[in-house]
Amino acid sequence: CMNYVFPASYAWGNFSVLAVGIWAIVQRDSLDAIMMFLSGLLLTVLTDIIHISVFYPPNKYLADVKRFSIGMAIFSLLLKPVSCYLVYRMYRERGGE
Repeated sequence: CMNYVFPASYAWGNFSVLAVGIWAIVQRDSLDAIMMFLSGLLLTVLTDIIHISVFYPPNKYLADVKRFSIGMAIFSLLLKPVSCYLVYRMYRERGGE
């Protein structure tokens, strides 16, 4: 988000899921919050793949800051399946089926 490599939809999607995640952590007895957080994470995995594949700049236009931005986006994408697994375990602990 720091170098405008991706459109605003990338930031809005990820920050929205972050806000729902904070809500899910605060309300410990709500299954709806944790389920919305899990579905949001799964949706952002798909949209992150689309954003990275469509908006990846050519090598001649890849400055160091853009390279770092895209590297962090890829790193975030690689960590999201781990986050999904941990959120699913929280869902099961709260009584989800």
